[in-house]
Amino acid sequence: MLPLLLLIGAGAGLVFSGVLDSLLGRNKPPPDAAAAEQPQQAKAPPAKQAIFLDLPDQIVNLNTKGARKATFLKISVSLELESPGDIELVNTAMPRIIDNFQIYLRELRIEDLQGSAGMYRLREELLRRVNLAARPARVKDVLFKEMLVQ
Repeated sequence: MLPLLLLIGAGAGLVFSGVLDSLLGRNKPPPDAAAAEQPQQAKAPPAKQAIFLDLPDQIVNLNTKGARKATFLKISVSLELESPGDIELVNTAMPRIIDNFQIYLRELRIEDLQGSAGMYRLREELLRRVNLAARPARVKDVLFKEMLVQ
């Protein structure tokens, strides 16, 4: 009885593992043929090309309230745009964008720019201001190229 159970178990193992099919010449179709039979899956659209627009360097004096010495901020910024068509809209609104940046930057204190939290708040505020000024163009991000406090 035990040899019969072992023989049946071995036969079932050969059938389920596919070894019996290859021994009998019943091979599975090659992987390329199986892929061709399956319906084509939707391919992901290609990644969009990033569009950057450099703003002119800006130099402003910071709010030093009562300090004897003036403190200056020099900042270089690039804007990441949503689409190539936004370049013309942003260039048209450039005087308003620079004005908004100048007004905001002049009210900053040195303490406002310290640490990563200060940089994050500055980026978010500049992004908000540029999107308001350049509407309907969409600016995705404000990237700092250079920032110098002296």
